[in-house]
Amino acid sequence: MTLVSRIARALVLAPHPDDEVLGCGGTMARIVSEGGVVEVAVVTRGRPPRFDEAQADRVRAEAERAHRRLGVARTHFLDLPAAELDRMAQADLNHAIARVVETVRPDTLFVPFVGDLHIDHRLVFDAALVAARPRGEHYPRRILAYETVSETNWSAPTLAPAFQPNIFIDIGDHLEAKLTAFACFESQCRPPPDERSLETLRALATVRGSTVTRAAAEAFMLIREVG
Repeated sequence: MTLVSRIARALVLAPHPDDEVLGCGGTMARIVSEGGVVEVAVVTRGRPPRFDEAQADRVRAEAERAHRRLGVARTHFLDLPAAELDRMAQADLNHAIARVVETVRPDTLFVPFVGDLHIDHRLVFDAALVAARPRGEHYPRRILAYETVSETNWSAPTLAPAFQPNIFIDIGDHLEAKLTAFACFESQCRPPPDERSLETLRALATVRGSTVTRAAAEAFMLIREVG
C-alpha cells in the first residue's frame, strides 16, 4: 500500500494562489486519480493599494481553472491580506486556518515549509500546526510540508531551516497534469530560465524523481504522522 492510497481526504494550504500547484500539483492529481478527495485553502488575496484589484480577480480565476484541471473538489478562499499576514494578530490567522481544517476534516494536511523566504509561508505553517494539534478524534493524521520554487530555496543557508525531504511521491503519470494546471496561471508563469517556468517545474520533478529511481516526483518533509 502506498502513501497516496492511504489518503482519503487531503487539504492543501496555499499562502498565495499557485503555491499549491507549484508544491504538490502532481500529488493532488494523483490522489484524485486514486479516489481521494482534495480541497485547497488559498489563504490570502491581494488588496489595494499594495495589489491591483483586477489582478487579484484574475489570479483567483486562474486558480479556479487550475484546480478544475487537477480535480480539486472545493477551493476555500480565506481572503486574508497578501504580504501582510505579519500585521495580523497571530490568533486571528490561527482561527482562520483552524476553521477550514475543522470544516474539511482532512486525514492529510499539506503545508508550506517553515523555512520559506516569504513570511506569509512561515506564518501559515505555524498556524497550520496550531490548527492540527492532535487533540480529540478529528485532527489530521499526517502533515507534509511541500517545497515552493523561488521561496523554499531562497532562504539563507545555515541560518534558516533547510528543506531536507524524506517523502517522495511518484508523479510520473501526473506531471503533465501539474504542468497544465500551472500553465493556467498565465499571470504567474514565466519563460525560462525563471524558476516559475514550466521547464523548471519539469526539471525539478525529474531531479526529485531520479533520487528515488522514478521518472518524476514531488518531495516533502514529514512533519507528523499518527498511525
